[in-house]
Amino acid sequence: MGLNQVKDFFREYGMEDRIQEFAVSSATVELAAKAVHCEPCRIAKTLSFMVNTGPILIVAAGDAKIDNPKYKAQFGTKAKMLTAEEAVDLIGHPVGGICPFAVAEGVTVYLDKSLKRFDTVFPACGSDNSAIELTLDELEKYSAFTSWIDVCKGWQ
Repeated sequence: MGLNQVKDFFREYGMEDRIQEFAVSSATVELAAKAVHCEPCRIAKTLSFMVNTGPILIVAAGDAKIDNPKYKAQFGTKAKMLTAEEAVDLIGHPVGGICPFAVAEGVTVYLDKSLKRFDTVFPACGSDNSAIELTLDELEKYSAFTSWIDVCKGWQ
């Protein structure tokens, strides 16, 4: 998977030209914010975890951190992030480029309410040097998310 699959995915909607590719890394929130020229909080970071039912993705604001008690209340288990190898195998994208688009079958996507304060956000596009600017409505539509959740802290 990766960038090419995300491009193919967005091509179906006539949106592949909105994907930005950079000559520099956008693998971290700080690097992505510099690459797209925005505040780090507007980077929509996609975090990958394993829960009892399988792999999940949580898309959260760049300045948000997982709140372990909230996470456990939501999912009934302790937060366990996927390793880099597991991310590629189970999600279909490498760490630094994990995004909620064109993911492997069986991955459940959630959006954290930390994103709701922005008109647009910048998620990655399957590589460590890409992003796309989306409205929250577009993020909902193209990420095939399950629901909005509240499992983060540090952004209020």
